[in-house]
Amino acid sequence: MTMREHILLVDDEADALEELGELLEGEGFHCHCANNVASAMQCLATWPDIALVITDLRMPEESGLRLIQNLRTNTCYADLPVIVMSGHADMNDVIGLLPLHVVDFLPKPIYQERLIEVLNQRFPISQAVNC
Repeated sequence: MTMREHILLVDDEADALEELGELLEGEGFHCHCANNVASAMQCLATWPDIALVITDLRMPEESGLRLIQNLRTNTCYADLPVIVMSGHADMNDVIGLLPLHVVDFLPKPIYQERLIEVLNQRFPISQAVNC
């Protein structure tokens, strides 16, 4: 299987990160994991080919919202697509994400088929051409 895009996963729950990473790597994506905003920014600096970020909204220290705000104010990452996931978000959280151009919002536990569908729409699996 050829590797697809690089994706950065950000969540303070190690089990959730591992499960999501295994799911997406099974779909051919190359996953990088971070458990807080500082590590996420370090990953982005280390791996400039990251094509999308999936972040938890509620994390200790700094939130996923802070991460997205950091991305939007940095010219290198201003247009980087972001998917937000949360098990505890309310309508105000979702409304706050709208001006930040978030690609999608997924409640936790993640509905895996929906996430794969969103990723496949954004990053279609290239079809082999038969001659």
